[in-house]
Amino acid sequence: MRSSWCSPRHALVSAALMLWSTPGISQSATGAGHHIERLDARFDVLVPPAAELELVADGFDWVEGPLWHSKGGYLLFSDVPRNSIFRWDPQGGVSLFLAQSGYTGNAAFDGPEPGSNGLAWDPAGRLVFCQHGDRRISRLESDGRRTVVVSHYNGRRLNSPNDLVYKKNGDLYFTDPPFGLPGTYADPGKELSWQGVYRVDAEGNVTLLTKDVRAPNGLAFSPDERTLYVANADRANATWHAFPVSADGTLGAGRVIFDATSWTKRYAGVPDGMKVDRAGNLFAVGPGGVFVLAPDGTHLGTIVTGVATANVAWGGDGSDLYVVAGSTVYRIRLTTHGT
Repeated sequence: MRSSWCSPRHALVSAALMLWSTPGISQSATGAGHHIERLDARFDVLVPPAAELELVADGFDWVEGPLWHSKGGYLLFSDVPRNSIFRWDPQGGVSLFLAQSGYTGNAAFDGPEPGSNGLAWDPAGRLVFCQHGDRRISRLESDGRRTVVVSHYNGRRLNSPNDLVYKKNGDLYFTDPPFGLPGTYADPGKELSWQGVYRVDAEGNVTLLTKDVRAPNGLAFSPDERTLYVANADRANATWHAFPVSADGTLGAGRVIFDATSWTKRYAGVPDGMKVDRAGNLFAVGPGGVFVLAPDGTHLGTIVTGVATANVAWGGDGSDLYVVAGSTVYRIRLTTHGT
């Protein structure tokens, strides 16, 4: 999701002007406009003192959904306004991977975000992607065909699926805010009166798990899959929620584990994509960068990009964290490893 519904370039400039420094917080530089805020000694175990954000690729419109291919050694990511998925690898650089990744219609798309957003590998290793413009989640087959995974709930079209994650048993969990609709919450084509978190089981059955989060965006499981974390991409209530996962895959009552609403007054951006490391720490994108949260929600520190940041992905040997922020893809080498 893009914060505040301004252009990515405007968001980059505005956020850079809001870069700040807090007395009493240990900071280390990572480059122009970047720094790392260390709030807790546990942070140093995860993010070494010499860690720096390094530029991987630049020149896009609004980058989302990074996804590492471990066997191929490359990164995929969406450029939502360009309606494309790009590929980056250390040898070949950037290349177009999939055109019309989110909107396949013939008519011009009226909104600013027609393309794909979140990306994931399914249990068979196939690419599954959220399509804003087509309002569905699809799968890319080995021969290039696209198979629709889910497009409706109880006969009504989804809003615009945003992010997705697979449980080890093969169930797909996804969020469905309205950010891909031209009119977002007030879009006349919106068929659902809520924004939900859903599950698709192996038989294709779609279950609404919760509609308690106004702007559900990024999501991730704890390592034991007993907790599902959901980001609320709402600048007025910028929170992360933890939902207990029942044995049947449904969710219990959620609770707020961290509130970053005050950060929205300093930085562009909202709670967005997130990943979890093997110890259960969250690397959760929020206003101005990546918040590192302990499993209980304690804020350990922040990797500050200074701009509206969208999502993260584990890569390399599992200790590289790829960060997509505005028009740019970064990498930072950590001590911890992803799940």
